[in-house]
Amino acid sequence: MADAGQSPGPGGFFPPESMPSPAPSNASSRSTVLLPHPRKKALLGGSNKEDLVRRYVEEQMALISRRYVKKYTEAMPGDDIVGYESMSDVCKDIHKIIDVLWLSGTPSLQIPFLLNIASDLTKYVVSFPPAPRATFSVLRKLDHCFASLLGGEDVDTREPLPGFENGLRAGMTTTDMVRCRSSVEQTRVLMVEVLSSAEDVEDESDEPQTETDTDAPDDPAVWTEDDDRLHMDVARVYEKTLVQLGQRLGDVFGATPAQTAPAGGCG
Repeated sequence: MADAGQSPGPGGFFPPESMPSPAPSNASSRSTVLLPHPRKKALLGGSNKEDLVRRYVEEQMALISRRYVKKYTEAMPGDDIVGYESMSDVCKDIHKIIDVLWLSGTPSLQIPFLLNIASDLTKYVVSFPPAPRATFSVLRKLDHCFASLLGGEDVDTREPLPGFENGLRAGMTTTDMVRCRSSVEQTRVLMVEVLSSAEDVEDESDEPQTETDTDAPDDPAVWTEDDDRLHMDVARVYEKTLVQLGQRLGDVFGATPAQTAPAGGCG
């Protein structure tokens, strides 16, 4: 795998790690999560480009896991893997992976890896002092991705997604949707518990503001430490995914997000 700073992979598809994600195109509207606009066509299964993305994501997810484990162990001389110190650091690395997956425009890569990220996030979020801004930012990206993949089109702009030219057969299977629902339920409950019981909240005041933090004033991307606002953000966790799961599975997730929000407050 090419290191950051080296040239892109075959065909120029893969962005080096040090490069920012491509800006959304006009066709993708002003998505409040600011995901990169996906490529026009899904990567061909078994192609060099697909393999390049798959290996990159696998390596980066393994690195996140190793850094998480290192949080609990003593650093050894010469060890080049540094343990995470905050949830914000974890989220920064997760953002990079989500952006590359979304840019790939390939459901066969996006669905399994995003489901793994959502599952792993439930482990990470309880292991650090809460970092609401960083955590909700990742959750909003995942929400957008899942909701879009469930419908075969960008959930905000209604632009058809690559890979869905023949309908939803390329999307989530029933097993995928059940797994997604499990992560959605668990994450919503965990976010209430984490924010309600936390004695310390990570100081995010020194974090540089991004467009994601300032893009839409009426959106939960703009956070304060006010308990009522945090409660509102928790109620909106996976809000769009809930709606799409309800339409696809036809069960209790067909209720409105307000009806499915966890009981209790955040403070």
